[in-house]
Amino acid sequence: MKPWVRLSPNDQVIIALASFSEGQQLTLEDGAPLILTEDVSRGHKIATDFVPAGHDVHKFGYSIGKASVDIEPGTWVHTHNLRTGLEGIVNYSYEPTDELNSSVNPEDSHRTFMGYERPNGEVGIRNEIWIINTVGCINKTCELLAQKGNVRFGDQVDGIHHFAHPFGCSQLGDDLKFTQKLLASLVHHPNAAGVLIVGLGCENNQIDLFKAAIGDYDPNRVKFLKSQDSEDEIEEGITLIGELVDFARTFTKKPLPVAKIKIGLKCGGSDGFSGITANPLVGGVSDRLIAAGGTAILTEVPEMFGAETILMKRASDEGVFGRIVALINDFKEYYIRHNQVIYDNPSPGNKSGGISTLEEKSLGCTQKGGHSLVTDVVPYGERVVKPGLNLLEAPGNDLVSVTALTAAGAHIVLFTTGRGTPFGGPVPTVKISTNSELAGRKRNWIDFNAGRLLEGQSMEELIDELWESMIAIASGEMHTHNEKNGFKEIAIFKDGVIL
Repeated sequence: MKPWVRLSPNDQVIIALASFSEGQQLTLEDGAPLILTEDVSRGHKIATDFVPAGHDVHKFGYSIGKASVDIEPGTWVHTHNLRTGLEGIVNYSYEPTDELNSSVNPEDSHRTFMGYERPNGEVGIRNEIWIINTVGCINKTCELLAQKGNVRFGDQVDGIHHFAHPFGCSQLGDDLKFTQKLLASLVHHPNAAGVLIVGLGCENNQIDLFKAAIGDYDPNRVKFLKSQDSEDEIEEGITLIGELVDFARTFTKKPLPVAKIKIGLKCGGSDGFSGITANPLVGGVSDRLIAAGGTAILTEVPEMFGAETILMKRASDEGVFGRIVALINDFKEYYIRHNQVIYDNPSPGNKSGGISTLEEKSLGCTQKGGHSLVTDVVPYGERVVKPGLNLLEAPGNDLVSVTALTAAGAHIVLFTTGRGTPFGGPVPTVKISTNSELAGRKRNWIDFNAGRLLEGQSMEELIDELWESMIAIASGEMHTHNEKNGFKEIAIFKDGVIL
């Protein structure tokens, strides 16, 4: 197997599959020798052609930026000689593509998993009790309720969980509405058979106001506790949890079609292999689920910059195209409003792993969405209603975006990473490593190793394997590391002042 890979015949760079030293000779596809002019780390790019300063450098068959100086063959290509080619606000036009996923596995349309059907027709893959606080002042109260609830009732449900956050008080305008919408959507998540909402009593996000944000709810499923009005909020909270557990026990697992599954798509701590292994792998599973009638949700809007036209060409109609344009431009305006550079470089960890520019990150990131039609665009904090590939408004931040994916209705989040992270959202968060070294070193974090694609296993084999793992997780036959370790966290997008 070659120690490097070229992703498109049009690319002037190859990606190193091992670390190389200055003076080392590689052999290219046509048998021509390539002498390295400097050391190059694993996952980084090597120029195979001369690129004059100011010209585009291609990877994935697309431009990932412009050469900031003349780049000679054998040169390491990174931030020191490659700059972003993105600038300003772009004018987009509707140009739909014919290159869409059309492969359907007939067996998938009949495939089932074991889940919980709720009275409103939605399905859950877990039968849990969630404790959601209206304000951060009572995080510890809710944490104690979850601890005591699990001791008393934990063997009767799949778990009793609380998700700490610092907001709900001293927020104004849209900032408070973001918090209310996000928490309200979590209340409606079908993995929660029952929800206890705990308020303090003097916060901006009063229980009565929060009820309006929640809308219609089943009083058997959703209970409320105002701490300042209770003589003993712990005792009263445990009583309410007991009532919710009794309601949860009325649900039993039954076979349900895989079309009911919603997956969230996320990458974090990427490296030079993310767009080669884990992200295309997840894209294959996304396409397969959508072909079976299911739903996939792609977010991280800033990491669409530079690759957004690929998604726009896949809009299901001109209305969806217009909403994608608004999604992209609104996020750019958000940057401008806060005096930030729109097209800033990726994070230090991404750059260390071999990613040089935002468009390079974006071209790898969007591969998680596969090749399916984009059927809808969903605002932050709201819930997905259409099957197919949905784009969700949220930033790239891991905790914020996974929380938004959960609130949107994702039962499982497929999270690709080349650097590793232990965190997990409220739903099973499948950590998929881009390389085998990470998978071997962080076995207590990583659930699936996509690095095997660099070692001879085929994409088709690993798509099948990840597909079966997804169904096993949905059925409760497998649990992710974040579930086993109790790592279930949320973070709320903040855009406003605090009093």
